[in-house]
Amino acid sequence: MDDRVLAGGPGDNEDAAIVSFPAGKALVQTVDFFTPTVNDPFKFGRIAAANALSDVYAMGGEPWSAMNIVCFPAKKLPMEILTEILRGGMDAVLEAGAVPSGGHSVEDDEIKYGLAVSGVVDPGRFASNRGAEPGDELILTKGIGTGVLATAVKGEMPGFEAVEDLLFRVCGRLNKAGGTVIRELGLTGATDITGFGLGGHLLELAQASGIRIELRMDAVPVLEGAMEMASMGMLPAGSICNRNHYLPHAEAADGLDPIRLDMMFDAQTSGGLVLAVKPDLLDRALDMLERAGDPSAHIGTAHVREDGRPQLSIV
Repeated sequence: MDDRVLAGGPGDNEDAAIVSFPAGKALVQTVDFFTPTVNDPFKFGRIAAANALSDVYAMGGEPWSAMNIVCFPAKKLPMEILTEILRGGMDAVLEAGAVPSGGHSVEDDEIKYGLAVSGVVDPGRFASNRGAEPGDELILTKGIGTGVLATAVKGEMPGFEAVEDLLFRVCGRLNKAGGTVIRELGLTGATDITGFGLGGHLLELAQASGIRIELRMDAVPVLEGAMEMASMGMLPAGSICNRNHYLPHAEAADGLDPIRLDMMFDAQTSGGLVLAVKPDLLDRALDMLERAGDPSAHIGTAHVREDGRPQLSIV
C-alpha cells in the first residue's frame, strides 16, 4: 500500500480514506465523469481518468489522490467490462503518480465513469482562467476534433477502429507536461479544452482575465480525419450548441472556412491545455512540450480588451 494512505487502503473495508498531505501546499479539487466515448472499456476508463486529472494539471497542480465514480448496469453487462474500465482508470492514476483511494459505485442503466481528484499546488505559483495578461502568447498542447471523431466511432463508420485508436492516443494522454511547464515557468494563465470547445474555453479565459484573445484559426492543429468527417455532417449536437452559443459573442474574419470555423467549437474530451506564456518564454515552453512528446502549437495572442469589441477574435 502507498505510504501516503494512512487508512482506507485495500482490505481496510473503510468507507473513506485518510491520505497524508504535504506541508506548505494548497489543495486542488475536481470531479468529472461521463458516458463512453469509445467502445473499448479499458480505453474508455483511461480517457475518462485522463480527462478528470487534466483539471489539476491546468492549474499547475500535481494529482495526489483519486477516487472512482462509477455507474454500471450490473444486471445487463458482464462485470469484466467494469473491471476493464477500472483498470484503464487505474492506469492513468498511477502514471499521474496519484494514490488510488477507493470511490463509489451505483447501479444505473447507462455506463458512466470518472474520478474525483485531489491535487497539490504551490499556493503562490499556480495558473487559472483569470491569470492571462495582454501580450501573452497562447499555446495549445493537443489537436482538436475529438468530438467529431467520437461521433464516427459511436456510429461505427467504416474504419472506426483506427479512429478509436487515434482517440485513445490523444485523449488518453495525460496533460502532465503542460502542468510542468506552468510550474517551472511560473505561468499564471491557463485552461484545459473540454466540453465547450476551443472557442468556448478561450472566451471563458478572456472574460475571466479581462482581455481580448486573437485566435489564428489556421494555426490550430486539427486531428487527422476530423475535418473530412465534419464536412460529412458528423459535428455532434454538443458542438453545434457550442457554436450557436459562443460564436455570437466572438468576431470572425471574413472568408474563413466555415467547416474549420465549426471545428473551433467542437466539444472535446480530454483535450489539451491552452497556456498563456510571456513572449520571452514562448520558445522555451514549446521546446519543453516537444521534448515531453506533446505536439504543441502557437495559436494566438492576448491583447488589451477594447470597449464594444468581442473578447474573442478569430482570424
